[in-house]
Amino acid sequence: MKSIYFRKITPIFICFFLFACEEREKLNTVNKEKVAGPPNIIILLADDLGYGDLSIYGSQSIETPNIDALAREGMRFSQFYSGSAVCSPSRACLLTGKYPLRYDIRKHFNDNEEHLPESSITLPELLRDNGYKTVHIGKWHLGGLRPIDYERRVQDKKANPGPLQHGFDHYLSSIEGAPIRPKLLKERKLYREGGKYMIRNDRRADTINKHWTEIKVDEAISKIDIYQNENVPFFVNLWFDVPHTPYEPAPEPHLSKYKKLGATGDQLYFRSMVSHLDANIGRLISYLKEKGIFENTIILFTSDNGPAFQGSPGPFSGGKTDLHEGGLRVPMLAVWKGRIPENTHSFNTLHMADILPTLVDAVGINIDNLEIDGISALPLLENNNYVEREAVYWQMDLYKGFQNQGPKPHPYATSGIVQGKWKMLMDSIGPAALYDLAQDHRELYNLKGEHPFIEKELSSKLVDFLMAKRDTTGFIEIK
Repeated sequence: MKSIYFRKITPIFICFFLFACEEREKLNTVNKEKVAGPPNIIILLADDLGYGDLSIYGSQSIETPNIDALAREGMRFSQFYSGSAVCSPSRACLLTGKYPLRYDIRKHFNDNEEHLPESSITLPELLRDNGYKTVHIGKWHLGGLRPIDYERRVQDKKANPGPLQHGFDHYLSSIEGAPIRPKLLKERKLYREGGKYMIRNDRRADTINKHWTEIKVDEAISKIDIYQNENVPFFVNLWFDVPHTPYEPAPEPHLSKYKKLGATGDQLYFRSMVSHLDANIGRLISYLKEKGIFENTIILFTSDNGPAFQGSPGPFSGGKTDLHEGGLRVPMLAVWKGRIPENTHSFNTLHMADILPTLVDAVGINIDNLEIDGISALPLLENNNYVEREAVYWQMDLYKGFQNQGPKPHPYATSGIVQGKWKMLMDSIGPAALYDLAQDHRELYNLKGEHPFIEKELSSKLVDFLMAKRDTTGFIEIK
């Protein structure tokens, strides 16, 4: 009886099996078609987010489940350095692959005439020239977004450049400069009323009555939808203002969540802002997965510099405006499904200048003719190999005021170098500190004078860096 039953069911089973195999092959073909072609690229940049402000980096006060989940989709870095300890220099570094000093950008821009020189070759320009649609959304802070700038550009193409002049096909940002930005900062309404003071592609944008962080993600999703339907690769440069001041209450449930935990004042607002940022990044990632875009998209998440005021540098000393580790080491996540190993952790030393060469390498763009400071970290990302990194450098004007908690760490420095495990800080006179980061990541023990050979080598390299030629056409200081 069993054999008769088996003979009857076997042909049915075989037919079902063959049908399932055929359908699976069709599905695989569809999936391959979806991921065919150049990878899309999304850079998520937070503002003043410290190494210790994400739960996956050890925060005990803020939950960031969506960013944590994103980190587990790829590689997390523990020694990634921002381009500077303040805003504008880091942003210039990210877009150009060069140290900010190459453009004489030594401090944050004050919304005057300072700007990233139009002569600079930027990441969006390289990608656009190779078939990408390029979008900038959010904070800019590289000049050219005052009303006088974008109004002048309508008639005068030589006016101070903005995102369109630096390679972006489309942008949405806040109007930068007086009287708007100072007023929003002073009244603590940058996020809640930011939708009233936007500029899109050199024209005033219509008011959107939503939180500024949510508007940015809406804009990103809208543009990605268009490019996906057009079947063209895209680069979305999504730069958040969060958690930069002003500290404002984020929408519910984020505020109540931390109020119940006992947070008050600016710390309450700060936590709610980071949590709200996390939720909106989660919303963007969910959209990418639902549309089948996630699998062929490179996603980077980092911060422009170390934490300010209410933020946490984690286990490091210092913070924003300071060249100790807390001002320079920032979170960094890299995700590329099927290419970057999931749930991996890298201890390699990388610098923000490495972002441009890494991404163009992933896309297949040759930049051997360009003089840049960064290196491609693609071999590291794909295989989690150790990459021998040459020395990395910083230089910035001295900020006497410390934009973080407690006193500013000594010694005060205006330049720095990291080579291997060694870090040296220098003031205007000469070497000020030498640290062995492998043994002393908190920079508690100044070894100046104890390793003369190392000190001499690093000093010589740092002096050569400081003496190199600079393009000074963009940094026009107004006093």
